[in-house]
Parts: sequence; structure tokens; C-alpha cells
Amino acid sequence: MANATADDKLSSFITAMPKLDLHVHIEGTLTPELRWDLATKHRIPLPFSTASALRASYNHLYATLRADGSNALPVFLSHYYGGMDVLRDEADFYALATHFLRACAAAHVRYVEPFFDVQAHTRRGVPAAAVLDGLLRAKRDMASSVGCNFVLCFLRDEPAAAADAAYAVCAPYAHRLFVGVGIDSDERGNPPAKFDDVFRRARADGLKVTAHCDVNQVNGHAHISQAVSEVGGGGLDRIDHGVNAGESPELIAAIRARGLGLTLCPQAYVIAKEARWGQWVRALVDEGVKVTIGSDDPAYMHGMGTAENMVLAAEACKLDTDEVVLLVRNAIDICWADADVKKNLESELDKFVKEWEG
Repeated sequence: MANATADDKLSSFITAMPKLDLHVHIEGTLTPELRWDLATKHRIPLPFSTASALRASYNHLYATLRADGSNALPVFLSHYYGGMDVLRDEADFYALATHFLRACAAAHVRYVEPFFDVQAHTRRGVPAAAVLDGLLRAKRDMASSVGCNFVLCFLRDEPAAAADAAYAVCAPYAHRLFVGVGIDSDERGNPPAKFDDVFRRARADGLKVTAHCDVNQVNGHAHISQAVSEVGGGGLDRIDHGVNAGESPELIAAIRARGLGLTLCPQAYVIAKEARWGQWVRALVDEGVKVTIGSDDPAYMHGMGTAENMVLAAEACKLDTDEVVLLVRNAIDICWADADVKKNLESELDKFVKEWEG
């Protein structure tokens, strides 16, 4: 099965293959159409006359981000948090999650671990219970279609004490709704070490811990190093992004030694206009790092889901079909599902590969 290229055949293989997505923000799946419906429901005025006009604004944002990769993150975040304003009650979060999970089922994505930012909602006056209960109900109702465990993320540009307070509020939902905690949002001046206390607290409660280490951030190598070996009592369980490790043999060796996985999102690096990302991912794969591919914020990234990001990786990194399958096996290995779920995912993948070859 080796030696294929990212041609139409490999793209079809990726599209049909059972997949996982370990790097997707549930708020980043808010489509223009759902945003329009929720705005109408709550009578929230939007600066657009139609749903089509709102959709066009998403496309314009994508083009803007592509044109100015150096300023992509702050521009993106302003739109990302602005879009959340329509999420007001439990039913909204239920609709958001079920809409995403249905899309996953249609795209042969079998298991997901979406991030959610409870602080981004409570600071708008939305009760934490509305977020938590809506997501939990969606997880349960969609369980027969898509396996799902959420990851509670803390906003790293908020004080560490705010993360501690958010964790205390959400802790009763641990192991029912979410199985891990992480940090996201603006990384500048907000290293993983800032959140060491909450990482340790979550780990003591039996949760997994991770951190975003976004592409080309100031002190990015130091942040990755903290995530690998310092914070949370000896290093985290996973790293989200961390693609800059691919330019450092020392970081690659440290990540490989701990068996850590990286949840990478190629479209985000294209938007950031980082031409070397494919070279870095290729180095990570060649060195045996457990690389996986996620969709990040598909609603704001030209609708590119898990499959599209995998095709992009295959093209940029010259991955063959065996290596594409390896990306999924890596995801099964490093995901935080129960052992029986992992076994079923492996079995389905093995069956698919065998039937495809036949």
C-alpha cells in the first residue's frame, strides 16, 4: 500500500477512512448558518442583512487571515470570540455540539475530543451550567454516532487564578463531560508554567493535561519545553500544535522520549503563512513522533475539516497511504478514550484498510 501520493486516490482514501479529531474547538465549529439562526432566536442584531451575507463575511475573514499571516491570531480571535455572542443558553450549546457531531459522523470521524472555553462564556454572563449541561446532553445523545470526550480549556490571557476558579466550577463534570484540561487563546507572555497549579490539580483528580503551543510564538521553543518536561509535575500528557518542535532536534528527542503526541492543524499553519510547516511535520513523522491531524476551527478556516487537513498534510509532507494510516493510529494511541473504545477504533481502521486493499 506504500508509495501512493496525495492524488485523487489518496484523497478518496482519506475521506472514506475512519478518523479521529483531537484538536478542534467546539466554539470554532459555529457555522454562519447556525450563528444566524441563534441570533434570530435571541433577537441579537448582526451587521448583515442575510445569512448569505454572514457567510460571505466568514470567507472575507479567511482571505484576510491568508493575506496577513503575521497578524492572523489576534484578528482571528477577535472574530472567534465575537461569534460566541449568540451562544446564550443550554439549548444553544446543545445545538452547537450536535451540529458538529452530526457533521463528524457524515465525514467518517468516529471519535473527537473537542476543546471548550467556559470562561469565554461566563465572562459574558452565561451560566457555566448552560455550557456544561448543553455539551453533556449533546455528548450523550450523539454517543451512538460519534464517540466524544471534551477537554476543558482555560484562557491563557486571563489570570491563573481565573483558571483555578473555572476549574472549581466545572470539576463536578469531570470524567462525565471532560477527561482533560488545557490552555488556549493568546499565547504571548502566557507560558504553560503560568498554569502549573491548575495542571497539577487536574492531574491529581485523574484528568489528562495538555497545552496549546501555537506556531511561531515568541519563546515558542521554551513553551514547548515546559510542556514536555516541566509543568504539571514532570510534563503534560499531550501538546496541541507544537509544530515548531520540528525545527529542533533537541525538542524532537525530548518529545519522542516521553512518547508524547502532537495534535497538528495544517490549515492553521497555511493561514499563518509558515512555509516550513510541511518540512517540520515531515521531520516529526520521520523521527517517530506521534503526530495527529485535527481541524482546529473549521467554521472560520474555509470549512476545512479533519479529512481536508489530512489531505493538506499528505500533499505538503509527501505522505504515503501507510503514513496517513499511521496518523490515525497515532490518534487512537494518544486519545483519552477508554480501552474498549480504542480497541473498537483499531478494529474498524484495520477492517477499512484491508477492504480498501482488497
